[in-house]
Amino acid sequence: MTTQVNTPITVAEVEAPPLSLGNLTWRRFRRHKMAIFGAVVLILLTFYSFGGALFFTEKYSNYTNTKERLQSPNAKHPFGTDTVGRDILARTIYGGQISILIGITAAFVEVMIGILIGAIAGYFGGNIDAVLMRFTEAMLNIPQLLLLIVMSKFFSGNVPNINILGRELSGSVIVIILIIGVTSWPYLARIVRAEFLSIKEREFILAARATGTSSWEIIFKHILPNSIAPIVVSATLGVAGAISLEAYVSFLGMGVRAPTATWGNMLENAYRYIETAYWLWLFPGLLIVLITLSINFLGDGLRDALDPRSRTV
Repeated sequence: MTTQVNTPITVAEVEAPPLSLGNLTWRRFRRHKMAIFGAVVLILLTFYSFGGALFFTEKYSNYTNTKERLQSPNAKHPFGTDTVGRDILARTIYGGQISILIGITAAFVEVMIGILIGAIAGYFGGNIDAVLMRFTEAMLNIPQLLLLIVMSKFFSGNVPNINILGRELSGSVIVIILIIGVTSWPYLARIVRAEFLSIKEREFILAARATGTSSWEIIFKHILPNSIAPIVVSATLGVAGAISLEAYVSFLGMGVRAPTATWGNMLENAYRYIETAYWLWLFPGLLIVLITLSINFLGDGLRDALDPRSRTV
């Protein structure tokens, strides 16, 4: 016969206040080692792109010197030089700023459209839901990359350069942001719709309706805050997707135009020098891989941490 020994409960454990939602989320998140790694790498890449501007000017990053073209990494140019003698280290710094800007703003456009369409379809239902979901399915059937290439080719040359905070940016940056954002929302819209269909039948929503609360107030003050977890995860992954898409079209010569540098358009002519000048594709390509992986790891961690069905603390 075995005797069960009960571990005594300390006074501190009895009197400890219950953990808040934020504390529970942080506990779950920090258990995800790859998410912590992704967050650290993402912070370092952000400091690299924006902090590097303290050491190199944009004028220097665009300075051409054909006498120093295609130099391998050395003390003067740690990342080497490109086909017209520009310093690749400086260009990756300023190119990173634009790549991150494109990722964040395109994801913002995606989230705004996806939330609006998904919320309206899920809450009102009926014919409104049917029309919006058929439109969403039609958008899903259009090849996003093909549409992005065609539209960027058609519109990029028609938009003049813009000046933001003293920097002259190619007008194609705005075109790429809008196209990626406008073509990326259908997946999020379906997620938001599913969340709204589930939450709108709960008791607190029925109570809000019974008290005469308006539909828009219920949508934005009651249902949307309770659907924030999948939206945050989708927005995080949308940043990585936007950066990758920009790199694809820029590699094909249809993306952001000169004089603006991005990690993607730095790879445009690098395929011609894969064996003879590896530094042309190695450094910008490595930065794209690192930021994409780090954002994906971060998104996985946020998904687990924000899951209300998770029981691990």
